[in-house]
Order: sequence, then C-alpha cells, then structure tokens
Amino acid sequence: VQLVESGGGLVQAGGSLRLSCAASGSIFSINSMGWYRQAPGNQRELVATITSGGSANYADSVKGRFAISRDNAMNTVYLQMISLKPEDTAVYYCNADVTLTSRARLDFWGQGTQVTVSS
Repeated sequence: VQLVESGGGLVQAGGSLRLSCAASGSIFSINSMGWYRQAPGNQRELVATITSGGSANYADSVKGRFAISRDNAMNTVYLQMISLKPEDTAVYYCNADVTLTSRARLDFWGQGTQVTVSS
C-alpha cells in the first residue's frame, strides 16, 4: 500500500492550504485515516483523524482552524487548513489503518509533505 501526499507549500500567516493523501494498493478497506505532523526537534504529533464513518478527532491546537474529510470511494483523505500560524510549520504525514485484501491489518504512512507558514 502506498500513501501519496500533496498540497504542502509555503504560505503566509493567516493563509490556507489543503493537503490530500491518496492510498493505493492491495486495499480491502481503510479503517481510520489521519494526519500527523513533526516540526524540527519535536516528536511527531497527531493533528486529526477520521473514521470510515466520518467521525473526526482534532488536536486542541488546530480545532476550529483545520478540517479533515475523506472520500472512501477514492481512498483519499484531505486536510483543509485555514488561519495558519507559524507554529503550524512542520512536515505533515498521512496515516492509514488498512485492512489488506489478505485480511491482514496494517498501519501505513506517507512520505510527508512540508508546510511552512511565514510570519
């Protein structure tokens, strides 16, 4: 299974970005999907997750500014980010909890996409 992220970049504080992550491969179903981020010198932290049924969970630091959504038919998850702050600067990673066609259940990560917010 591969997770391919897109949509990162450089934006000014107060701006917006939309991240996308498409999963492909021997997928039977995708359980939860999510976004995590890691800033230099920091541990990777949860940003938002969403279940197959659409229930979302957010880190307190992004509530009200970020919105996670998914397209189950396309095996894709999105992260709409508004009112971006310099402290949102990080590499953003997509994560998927996947049941494979073999019925094995594994966790997969994308390669990461850089988000830089300038002040």
